[in-house]
Amino acid sequence: MKIVFASGNEGKVKEIKEMLEGMEIELVSLKAYTNVPEIVEDGSTFLENALKKARIISEFTNETVLADDSGLRVEELGGQPGIYSARYAGEKATDDDNIDLLLERLKNIPREKRTAFFCCALVLYRTDGSYDSFESKWHGLIIDERRGKNGFGYDPVFFVPELKKTAAELSPEIKNKVSHRGQAFARLRKKLAERLDVGA
Repeated sequence: MKIVFASGNEGKVKEIKEMLEGMEIELVSLKAYTNVPEIVEDGSTFLENALKKARIISEFTNETVLADDSGLRVEELGGQPGIYSARYAGEKATDDDNIDLLLERLKNIPREKRTAFFCCALVLYRTDGSYDSFESKWHGLIIDERRGKNGFGYDPVFFVPELKKTAAELSPEIKNKVSHRGQAFARLRKKLAERLDVGA
């Protein structure tokens, strides 16, 4: 089964290939296509953005498409950066730029009030317009110092109290089980396994 992943983010593509390992799925990134339509992520929720991306890319490629929209919500900041997580510090912002801005805005907030959670909305969109959606959350705290070299985005400052590590300090195997994306993908795998008639 061929699925086009509606992103050129190599960090995400790598994670997703690992999560779908063992299934008869050929995952193709958007980097395999030219003249990909630009998608304005103007939805008010992660799910709206994921669905829009999935629909447009499915119509463009005429393939089944998997799209995700995910981000970090910090409760003390009223849910910021939220749907703007990837471009929190500007359209051309790097992961470090985004982290710097987040830490600047949290600098006077005590650690116990820096509760945050990652959200992930996944959409598997088929060429007939039908789709399945899955949403999950991963709770933690934002710490001041970057720790760990794995992962991407806000992972180095997202501390998971139960594991006493940041997301960037976790091995891919652990992260792929416990993260917001991992939880959503576990549900996706189950759905795909039913369709492919194989064990999840």
